[in-house]
Amino acid sequence: MPEREISAFSFNQFLREKKLMGTRCKTCGDLAIPPRAICRKCQGEELEWVELGGRGKLLTYTTIAVGTPAMIEAGYDRNRHYCSGIVELDEGPRISAIILGVDANSPTSIKIGTPLKVEFLTKAEGETEKALLAFKPITES
Repeated sequence: MPEREISAFSFNQFLREKKLMGTRCKTCGDLAIPPRAICRKCQGEELEWVELGGRGKLLTYTTIAVGTPAMIEAGYDRNRHYCSGIVELDEGPRISAIILGVDANSPTSIKIGTPLKVEFLTKAEGETEKALLAFKPITES
């Protein structure tokens, strides 16, 4: 896998490349996302990047009516809520992300356990692009 330092900066670079990357401890095998510089399980310092499949399930969520300035700028407000949740990836780790494709104005319609897949979002910030991690329900085709 790519030889990049283990850092939040590198993680965000991978997101811009549409890659969902985590870190695996070479000592105990613990898998983490977002990346860690030190293993949370054995405190080992030898970690490597691994690409994750980008599928998982919704563990918990909240709907937000009064968001951050960036979400307000994106069109979310008291009348158009958005959803943020914790996704358990098929590989095991959990990550917080925006949940798309659900009715955040009707929270009871959102179901725990919903199968999800990664969605990579980008947002212009001045002359640079910021990567955002989101997930959306997997629809049967």
